[in-house]
Amino acid sequence: MKVTAAVLRSPESSFAIEELELGEPRADEVVVRMVATGVCHTDLLSRELPPELFMGPIVFGHEGAGVVESVGADITHVVPGDHVVLSFDACGECRECSAGDPFGCYTFNPLNLKNVAVPPGRLDGTSAFTDAAGEPMGSHFFGQSSFASHSVVAGHSAVKVDKSYALAKLGPLGCGIQTGAGAILNTLAVQPGDSVVVLGVGSLGLAAIMATKVVGAGTVIAVDRHESRLELAKKYGATHGISGSPAEVNEQILGITGVGADHVFDTTGNAELVVAAFEALTFSGQLGMAGVGSPEITFHYVTLITNRKVLGVVEGSSRTHEFIPYLAELNAEGKFPFDELIVEYPLSQINEAAADSLSGQVVKPVVLFD
Repeated sequence: MKVTAAVLRSPESSFAIEELELGEPRADEVVVRMVATGVCHTDLLSRELPPELFMGPIVFGHEGAGVVESVGADITHVVPGDHVVLSFDACGECRECSAGDPFGCYTFNPLNLKNVAVPPGRLDGTSAFTDAAGEPMGSHFFGQSSFASHSVVAGHSAVKVDKSYALAKLGPLGCGIQTGAGAILNTLAVQPGDSVVVLGVGSLGLAAIMATKVVGAGTVIAVDRHESRLELAKKYGATHGISGSPAEVNEQILGITGVGADHVFDTTGNAELVVAAFEALTFSGQLGMAGVGSPEITFHYVTLITNRKVLGVVEGSSRTHEFIPYLAELNAEGKFPFDELIVEYPLSQINEAAADSLSGQVVKPVVLFD
């Protein structure tokens, strides 16, 4: 089957629109016709990593939304014609998956992000895509490789959603938006009246701010360098917007809360800022970390022998087949308006979408397919 895809052939190159050949699905896979896909910073990380870690040539994309065209013999949860949001893959067999926590899957990295030891594609090294020269092209990024008009998708990655919802806007629920919302609702389990600090209010941070409003948090402090982002945060539920050096942020959090914050959620990866916010927690406070940045972070020993907790945030601790439809329902009810952050681009402008994402000009770019 001939498909159109955005291909990245080297970390220095731009996305190139190419015609590829799509193979047949295996028993545990689904063929999806893409309607739209979000552009996330994770899709662009290859340009920031050492060249030896480049996973290409590859079709990236991991916030797809589309329509099921065909299914493998073992697939029972979706049928052709179903609307699906595409999220991360999981083995379904390890202890974490068996406990209902696929975000903790023991093979999460090889299945989703790949690495230099596992070629892009399925775990056995095969790919669903080949190029015009017959060469394999990396597929199955986060189980989906959604920067393509059609893709062979891991069965676990395909999450059925109600057909009454506007499918073109739902893709970001597959990763960034569910990560931000899930950090608040799942990982940190914020309760009504709790105080929350969100470091960085891009798409993850703003989704987290919206989720604090859903749960009925009390004091909600947004931290960002850009005044425009702080104003957005206040629009969507933040009670305060602050900026400054790490020491100034620490002082402001303590000044606003009086006793320290109950929760901090970091999306920045800025080690000094994270430590400053951690030290502004109550002695029973929690820090959730989703930011990718500083290779090392140092906490003072005295702050670690309190009851404070440091938690990694992977995909918002999402049980995707329950959590994504829940967020879509909240959106349809007007309680979680993440779609207001979206700016749409045709596939031909995917490089502009990527640039606007990196510059911060656009909070959540979404690529539309014909």
